[in-house]
Amino acid sequence: MPIGITALGTYAPTRVLTNKDLEGMFDTSDEWIVSRTGIRERHLSGEGEFASDMGVRAVNDLLARYPGVLDGVDLVVCATSSPDAYFPSTAALIAGQVGLNGAGALDVSVACSGFVYALSVAQGMLLAGTARKALVLGAEVLSKIVDWTDRSTCILFGDGAGAAVVEEVPEGYGFQSFVLGADSVGGPSLYKFAVADRIPGVPVGEGNMMLGMNGREVFKFAVRVLSDSGEKAMNKAGLKGSDIDWMVPHQANVRIIESACQRFGVSMDKTVVNLDRYGNTSTASVPLALREALDDGRIQDGDQLLLVAFGGGLSWGAGAMKWYGGAGKRAAAQEQESDQELVVQ
Repeated sequence: MPIGITALGTYAPTRVLTNKDLEGMFDTSDEWIVSRTGIRERHLSGEGEFASDMGVRAVNDLLARYPGVLDGVDLVVCATSSPDAYFPSTAALIAGQVGLNGAGALDVSVACSGFVYALSVAQGMLLAGTARKALVLGAEVLSKIVDWTDRSTCILFGDGAGAAVVEEVPEGYGFQSFVLGADSVGGPSLYKFAVADRIPGVPVGEGNMMLGMNGREVFKFAVRVLSDSGEKAMNKAGLKGSDIDWMVPHQANVRIIESACQRFGVSMDKTVVNLDRYGNTSTASVPLALREALDDGRIQDGDQLLLVAFGGGLSWGAGAMKWYGGAGKRAAAQEQESDQELVVQ
């Protein structure tokens, strides 16, 4: 049976930190940041706002768009690099707050590749019969784990969340292929310590408990794996670059996205980019970009999509899918029927 996304909601915190704001904190400039990253502003979580809170708010947006869509959900998968706790999982915390107590719940930890990984995990569990309908989330509060004295990293990241319902879709729609991978040799280029104070490749005492990154190495890695994994996902699905209606990449750096587009023949005009207003939101970046392109009408029912992402691990994930817009149409029809009933009454 084909499996795909049938509903999507998102959330970004109301507080916005612009490059002009950063000029008052560091020796930097709006022009310097934009020219090197493409980022102009990012959304930051409040003092008492964490990944589970933002995941719940993304689910609330999901329900506002598609009333009743959580009926039958028996699996919750949350991709996050900034969980509320080691345990309980952020997925379980979200499930308990959105009426899904008792559903299977687990977190996926592969940094910015997490949302693509989580979609693949959900598809596999549904095909195996372990679950019938899944809620897949990406939720991040990266502003709480970056070093705000390190201008080379803190300017890049923002906070946000996305929530998708994954279930059976009609023939011809849904996920067509996934490509997942990781290479721990590159781990020292992008890492965040937890229990240990060391990882292979990072000398003891040289790391701290905040996010660490070697931007030059990550850039080279990202350009290579985005294009390689995207090509493999297209090949597995029997597609070529000219078949792609829209590419939805992880939003880390506009120069990385441009380089990847050139390597596998997808025009920037067919690439969804919104990192100028959100920065790098890790696992939330793909759903935030996807929701924006749905809202403004760029992505339509039946469009051929390519999702590509990379992250700490170093990890990568890509997936080809045919977008199914039927759930949105059903929600609109249900809302219209409800309005008509109110008028009759």
